[in-house]
Amino acid sequence: MALKNINPTTTNAWKKLTNHFNEAQNLNIKELCKDVNRKEDFSIYFDDLLVDFSKNRITKETLDLLVELANEVDLKDAIEKQFLGEKINVTEGREVLHTALRSSSDEPILIDGKDIKPKIQTALRKIRSFSNKVISGKWKGYTGKQITDIVNIGIGGSDLGPDMVVESLQYYKNRLTTHFVSNIDGDHVSEIIKRLDPETTLFVIVSKTFTTQETITNAETIKNWFLKSATIFDIPKHFVAVSTNLEAVDNFGIDKANVFPMWNWVGGRFSLWSAVGLSISLSVGFDNFKALLEGAEEMDLHFKNEDFNKNIPVVLALLSIWYNNFYLAETEAVLPYSQYLKKLPDYLQQAIMESNGKGIDRNGEKVDYQTGTIVWGSTGTNMQHAFMQLVHQGTKLIPADFIGYKESLYGLTDHHKKLMANYYAQMDALAFGKTKEEVHLELKFSGNEAKINQLLPFKVFEGNRPSNKILFDKLTPKSLGKLISLYEHKIFTQGILWNIYSYDQFGVELGKELAKKLLNS
Repeated sequence: MALKNINPTTTNAWKKLTNHFNEAQNLNIKELCKDVNRKEDFSIYFDDLLVDFSKNRITKETLDLLVELANEVDLKDAIEKQFLGEKINVTEGREVLHTALRSSSDEPILIDGKDIKPKIQTALRKIRSFSNKVISGKWKGYTGKQITDIVNIGIGGSDLGPDMVVESLQYYKNRLTTHFVSNIDGDHVSEIIKRLDPETTLFVIVSKTFTTQETITNAETIKNWFLKSATIFDIPKHFVAVSTNLEAVDNFGIDKANVFPMWNWVGGRFSLWSAVGLSISLSVGFDNFKALLEGAEEMDLHFKNEDFNKNIPVVLALLSIWYNNFYLAETEAVLPYSQYLKKLPDYLQQAIMESNGKGIDRNGEKVDYQTGTIVWGSTGTNMQHAFMQLVHQGTKLIPADFIGYKESLYGLTDHHKKLMANYYAQMDALAFGKTKEEVHLELKFSGNEAKINQLLPFKVFEGNRPSNKILFDKLTPKSLGKLISLYEHKIFTQGILWNIYSYDQFGVELGKELAKKLLNS
């Protein structure tokens, strides 16, 4: 058996955490932060990244006990098995090797006795060569014109990852305009087609099996639209595929030379690092795509080698377990203070909720504890004028990750100062709140003395609401790679701790089956 099956609630560490929680549940962040060393003691620096988790309802003892839990379920062993390529996706009989896609070391990774590194390098060379041809204008459409638009046709992992990265790296984009078609809703594809010229558009169809209902329906609709002005002999100049089903791709009319590989050992929602990221490479250039991989690899090595108490993905996962399983907080907010990252919460919803939305443990037994946090969010400062009211003064405990950048890309310093003032203020407001005394004074000095008793309860903020500061120097392809990789490893860590399989997604099957039956009835 690849992974150990340890019910976390039966461990000594869990029992200690339960006892500790009974004493610690009334911990107050404001009181904890009076310790002058707290920020330093509860921060991790990693090159251009600072993670400050001092504004949490934890003490050193809490963290030590959570690390003890990670050790007791043998997280170290699970990490090693993942990186070595053991079949830890047991229910589907697969390895989980998205980390191999960004590994620059010469160390072989063997699957069935064969090193997969050369395959990965070959695919990267193909992505680079193809991207360069299209970006430079050497690749011509059927009327001899350069390509101006790229359309990625995929769904789920074949859409959300590339779409999010292309959006996040808009600052680095080249002359090409990239579009994404995913939903089977015909209005979606119709709206995209409206903006396109068949003579100058390249379509990238991303589907491992080349049978995904949404993707193939959209691809056929686009092909029929394309053939209104071109012929079937023009298809190879305008359609490429990322797939394993060479026969179906060939039948569609795509040249075999323009098929990019997908591998069984990479799950869809972790596949943007592979040829699934072709639209990223086309949009921002191969060098930036490579920098994205390099950033992810830096986080991989940190995760693999760092002690758990100084290991960013592990610490964030342990904090999540603390709130989910002890405080019974059901949701987490991800709040990027960069408009570029507006699609990150959507991407993380799939990555986290499809991975860890499981109610059966690795023994095949129903779990009797909480798994799979619900993740949601939006960008600052937009969300401050939207749902943050509930986070500040609502009845639910919602831990939040605040993602920020010290430097803006366009250098509008006045804007950035205001943005970052809000970034810091929100975390302070959540943690420290506003007391009755402070509200009383404020109302008194604002000339509202007559209304003090009436308004007082509405203006009090309890505070004591936890948050993590995730602060990078600057939004670059490399730092984005690091950020995505951070969350991938957090997901993995949580799955190990909850004793569930994070890499299958049988939960999406039933609806598909029923839809097919309804279509055929």
